Amino acid sequence: MSQFQPLSAGDPRRLGAYDVVARLGEGGQGVVYLGRGVSGEQVAIKLLHQALVADPEARTRFLREVAVAQRVARFSTAPVLHADLDGSRPYIVSEYVPGPSLRELVQNEGPRRGAALERIAISTATALAAIHRAGILHRDFKPANVLMGPEGPVVIDFGVARQLDSPGGTATGLAMGTPAYLAPEQLTGAPVSEVADVFAWGVTMTFAATGQAAFGSDSIPAVMNRILHQEPALDGMEGALRELVAVCLSKDPSQRPTADQLVLRLTGQPIPAAAIEPVAPPSSGLGSAAPVPFRLSDPAPVPRPAPAAPPTAATPPPGAPPTAPPPAAAQGPSGQRPGHGQGPGPGHGPMHGPSQGHGPMQQHGHGSGPSPWSGPQPFSAPQPMTGPHSAAPHGGP
Repeated sequence: MSQFQPLSAGDPRRLGAYDVVARLGEGGQGVVYLGRGVSGEQVAIKLLHQALVADPEARTRFLREVAVAQRVARFSTAPVLHADLDGSRPYIVSEYVPGPSLRELVQNEGPRRGAALERIAISTATALAAIHRAGILHRDFKPANVLMGPEGPVVIDFGVARQLDSPGGTATGLAMGTPAYLAPEQLTGAPVSEVADVFAWGVTMTFAATGQAAFGSDSIPAVMNRILHQEPALDGMEGALRELVAVCLSKDPSQRPTADQLVLRLTGQPIPAAAIEPVAPPSSGLGSAAPVPFRLSDPAPVPRPAPAAPPTAATPPPGAPPTAPPPAAAQGPSGQRPGHGQGPGPGHGPMHGPSQGHGPMQQHGHGSGPSPWSGPQPFSAPQPMTGPHSAAPHGGP
């Protein structure tokens, strides 16, 4: 199925230096077109709806989207190439990602399994962590905003994103975001921190693994009620990823990991206890105490090793048989994280898959929340991403 839609009579044929070739999609804020630059390169052009051109607030959101997208690491999103925000029809030009959205991929080809699901989980968590490191709260993380590009998934659409240090970044409303992917605090008007995006990541992974959102997708009131009062439907998810998603979907924000901790957890790296500290999110001015999420502090500096001692009588000359190594208890920790091809350290590193006897984790019963975040419990070791998902078709998003 082609991802492109032909242009209609009302669509522009040229915007600035870019030819408009086809439609890619349409949202509440504008229409997205496939464009072609002067050198023949393909681009995505988001054109503000004609009905919103005279709306100062809509123009402000458009301007904010450009500013936010330019702060985010290029690997995690589709970089902005050009923007015209002062003309009669404001538009944003960004890099074109030739691939479907995660929503389209699952709808057309079915839920992801095994290593394919793990690659999506790790790459999207890494992108989300980069967004948060840029000081941005996305607020609309969902499968439709994850494009399965040839170099891995990227996160798009910062139309409702906010800066984490902005006073407006903690206030929220039902109009911001997609109801099925909103955290409880977004629905109740409580202060919102970056772990609201982690909640949306958990719902997104549920959709990727099962084809269904964790709290359903029927009527908005029913979905909101489940998010606030019921446990997520995680049937179809297996093993440690299921348990990690359950923690991400905790109704208490303080029980969710940060995106940085997600990446460490998914890649089997340890989270030092000293590096986990409670940090209060900005106050929303609503008068209620804000939940306290956990986040990683800056790692402690690694001490420089002492200079090597000169040879002594105990040091064997070259070519002599080596002496026995000291007992393991006498050796200090190396402090190095296991890399690809290296075995994990004691108690850390990715576990082996089910073939090694690790079955699904214990399921959470209905009405009982997941256990609090307690550090890394890694699942099966993911294979490094070296190219596009094998099942992802090429074409428009």
